[in-house]
Amino acid sequence: MQQASKVVQYGSVVPISGSDFVHEVSQAPQDVWVVVLLYKDGVQECGLLHTCLEELATRYPATKFVKIISTDCIPNYPDRNLPTILVYNNGAVKGTIVGLSQFGGRRCTPESVALALCKSDPVLNDGHSNNASKDDVIDGVRKKFIETLVTRHEDEEDYSSD
Repeated sequence: MQQASKVVQYGSVVPISGSDFVHEVSQAPQDVWVVVLLYKDGVQECGLLHTCLEELATRYPATKFVKIISTDCIPNYPDRNLPTILVYNNGAVKGTIVGLSQFGGRRCTPESVALALCKSDPVLNDGHSNNASKDDVIDGVRKKFIETLVTRHEDEEDYSSD
């Protein structure tokens, strides 16, 4: 009899310290994707990306999201590279995204971040779809993006008709 794998639910962006990094990121379970935000308080772009990641963390609770002050993770890491996303799986870096440009700049949305994260691998996992492919994840993100746009448009129409 085969045992079903248990999906751990995370659901938020967890702050970690430099001493936590190996345990929380490099030694995460093999089937868990870890999205690491390198940030510094007071850097506006870091705040924008953090907000997007918080929403993604609630949508994709089986993906682990953590944040760490950049220089706690990498000594002397330049502030000009912030925010930076590191994507880990099976103890190895699978992707690095520096800055907001790949997410749409200061207009980044959770959907644009999700699409960038899943360009090469199915990083995001909702915990309900077993072995979701990259295309399945991207289709779900696109659907959510369209729903968000429709809702926003309807809200704007309601507001302008008042």
